[in-house]
Amino acid sequence: MISYTFFFFLKDLSLAGGTTKRYRTFGTLTILSFASFRTNCENMASHVSKSLRFLGRSNLSVLGLQKPINRVTYTTGLSTKASSHTRGHPERNERAPFKRPKREEGEPRTEKMPINQDWSAVYPSAAPFKANSVPLPVRMGYPVKGGVTPGKKGNLELIKIPNFLHLTPAAIKKHCEALKPFCTEWPSALDTDAKCDELFPIKVTSTDYVSAGQSLRNPSARVVNIKVKLSSLNLDDHARKKMIKLVGERYDKGSDVLTIKADRCPLRQQNLDYAMYLLTVLYHESWRMEPWEAEKTVADMEEYSWEDSPSQKNMLDLLARIKMAGEEEGEEVREQLLSQREVQDYKDSVTRLKNEGDNEDTMRQYKEAVKKVLSL
Repeated sequence: MISYTFFFFLKDLSLAGGTTKRYRTFGTLTILSFASFRTNCENMASHVSKSLRFLGRSNLSVLGLQKPINRVTYTTGLSTKASSHTRGHPERNERAPFKRPKREEGEPRTEKMPINQDWSAVYPSAAPFKANSVPLPVRMGYPVKGGVTPGKKGNLELIKIPNFLHLTPAAIKKHCEALKPFCTEWPSALDTDAKCDELFPIKVTSTDYVSAGQSLRNPSARVVNIKVKLSSLNLDDHARKKMIKLVGERYDKGSDVLTIKADRCPLRQQNLDYAMYLLTVLYHESWRMEPWEAEKTVADMEEYSWEDSPSQKNMLDLLARIKMAGEEEGEEVREQLLSQREVQDYKDSVTRLKNEGDNEDTMRQYKEAVKKVLSL
């Protein structure tokens, strides 16, 4: 809804005595719409025109003076512009707009840094690269049209990548000094790696990743590996062989190390707990003796055993006929033959040949053992 004020001026109305008086009429028009505004203006103009024509044709008698009035001048004003004046103190609108003085750029911080400053105070924690805080001529980016590499000031490439400016040797040393009161001294008894492996047989390995991306978290950081030597576990021959059968390819025969990898859970601690649970279950399951295990034959054994084998029996019979001819055979003779160095070498060569298969190395070892036993 818009309101307008209009004025009508009637000029040059001569009165008695030669004086002239100006009459003014005014009113307020409220506009509801453009159509109603146009209709109201036409009606008002028609009404004013009729009134003025009536005044122009009549004679005005004032103080005995009769004079026809033929000149009537009027104006109408409908202002649609808002007033340029605003509320408030009138002097404020006449003031010039306030302008802050432009402050000159100061000297960079790198020019004020002393040589022996405490760098850990400049970068106390992980933060993006700041050109005014690093007093190094660092450059990074692609040189345009064979030019030089862009400098550090205003270089977005240096801000994108993570930096290790907060992990300088001085900062790490300060961190260690702060954590030292909460740590204990290294035990003097653990002066060698062999003693550490003996007292702490289980080794837990995990990896932390640092990458430039949207997130600092890496899915591979949840993976946990535990390693343990089977010789460090309390296992007999049956339990050892059963555990090797259960773990499969996770056991390395050359180093006697069992490796368990856990990566099923989303968190590292969960995978560590799961790996320790698997090791505990394997240990107790290896010691369990099932009824069907007593039915195992020589063909079902995981490895070849020379004891009580046909090879052992034939070798003892041959040596007994060669060296102990004419003497009575007994348990003492058997023990003497088995304790000989040549027989032990023959036992090792046959066991290795059966377990590892025939290759150049095992065949050469078996050949030398047979020649020693037969004194060839």
